[in-house]
Amino acid sequence: MKTSQLFIAAGLISSGFGLPFQSTGKPMPNKMPNIIYILADDLGYGDVSVNNPNGKINTPNIDGFAKQGMRFTDAHTTSSVCTPSRYSILTGRYPWRSRLPVGVLHGYSRTLIENEQPTVASLLQAYSYHTGVVGKWHLGLDWVPKAQFRDSVMRVVHSDKLHGQTTDMNPDQIDFTKHPVHGPRTQGFDYSYILPASLDMPPYCYLENDVLTEQPTGYTTGNKLESGYTGPFWRAGLMSPSFGFYDVLPTFTSKAIEFIKKYAADEDPFFLYFAMPAPHTPWLPTPDFAGKSKAGDYGDYVQMVDDAVGKVLHTLDSLGLSGNSMVVFTSDNGPYWRENFVEKYHHHAAGEFRGMKGDAFEGGHRVPLIVRYPVKVKEGTVSNAPTTLANFMSTCAELVGNHSSKFKTEDSYSILPVLTGKAKVIASQPAIVNISSKGTFDIRKGPWKLITKLGSGGFTVPVEIQPKAGEPAGQLYNLDNDIHEDHNLYAQFPEKVKELTDLLDKIKATKKRIEK
Repeated sequence: MKTSQLFIAAGLISSGFGLPFQSTGKPMPNKMPNIIYILADDLGYGDVSVNNPNGKINTPNIDGFAKQGMRFTDAHTTSSVCTPSRYSILTGRYPWRSRLPVGVLHGYSRTLIENEQPTVASLLQAYSYHTGVVGKWHLGLDWVPKAQFRDSVMRVVHSDKLHGQTTDMNPDQIDFTKHPVHGPRTQGFDYSYILPASLDMPPYCYLENDVLTEQPTGYTTGNKLESGYTGPFWRAGLMSPSFGFYDVLPTFTSKAIEFIKKYAADEDPFFLYFAMPAPHTPWLPTPDFAGKSKAGDYGDYVQMVDDAVGKVLHTLDSLGLSGNSMVVFTSDNGPYWRENFVEKYHHHAAGEFRGMKGDAFEGGHRVPLIVRYPVKVKEGTVSNAPTTLANFMSTCAELVGNHSSKFKTEDSYSILPVLTGKAKVIASQPAIVNISSKGTFDIRKGPWKLITKLGSGGFTVPVEIQPKAGEPAGQLYNLDNDIHEDHNLYAQFPEKVKELTDLLDKIKATKKRIEK
């Protein structure tokens, strides 16, 4: 018997069914819950209307979903950008412990997850779960080089380039007729239907079970390259001839629904990781969503995401699975929403928080998080417990009753006691740590937050400020009194700076051997 079905929905829910879905169905006896993790891409805390009633985007399904479960107000990614955040979700480890301490991968980057590293998928697979990933992967694939270029991926050749991760493979040297040797299927997923990286990064193609559905023999010159990474922007590069950018989100939604339907009546549970490619660029609302929000193409695309999640949840409901499912809804980092867009649309994608995607400020990594699990989680509850997305691994381990050291990681702590109302905070969690897109650390314990450098550390200008003689070397904020991080207390509280610095050093020094 597969042990636990946990439905985790991370994204937006603006349903095309007219009304928010209704959670129905009773738990099936002797069957563990299904797990569905829906991950939105670059969705801000303030893009969800239940978090930001004054926003210009309407998300009725997420709002309805929140009423049926627990909404977290202090949830964080472990990095302010895509790849490292996703690494933490699947491995339960802070991303700076990986082979790529800072930065993101691309479509031709090699796999980031270590060969023997346990993942949430391999954990659940060990408990007879049917495991599947649909959507944006962005964790690297070990493409096979043509015979004459086989040495190009040897570690000795890439010793100064993190084994081919900070420098992409040359697509001209890849044999696309061979499937990648490392990817979702070697990291715990029975089924996969993925886009290699973000929808604005080549190659533009789908892989099903690590096999290309169509060879990338076409080419795009890119689109809106002058837009500053907004709007319908994508880079030039290889693509499959029939690939359609506007079709990607609908295609992934259909594949996710197919996976759910396939295992709906199975005696064993399933885990679906639905990693949506939106609202990351390119912002591509289809005609039926154009103009639906008051936040331009971005807002319209968010509402399209909302609709897609609504369809997935409606499928669960219609199959009578909702009662025995845990659904988590979240985002991989904060929104890419520049100040000029705030001024133009009067929409605060990051809500009340400072900064945006990439930043060490709260707007870079504080994200929406909602969990619905009718058997365990009381409807309409709100938690202020600080948590990170790395906690998914330990939460699943506790859910299925796994206590082995193999799936215990350095940085993951179960949130199940909070979900079930047995605890208000995660008592064993020493702090929460984030790393910005440029490698700036921030650490939070209680109301106190330390940013190790001056500046945003990410996409907001100024990125980094060199302190002058006698000036603070970093930033310290008390979020209870200063949620927008306006008043730097670094100079006034040196003992708090030292406490948090020492704690960060201690956490960074923690090591765990990967068990085979």
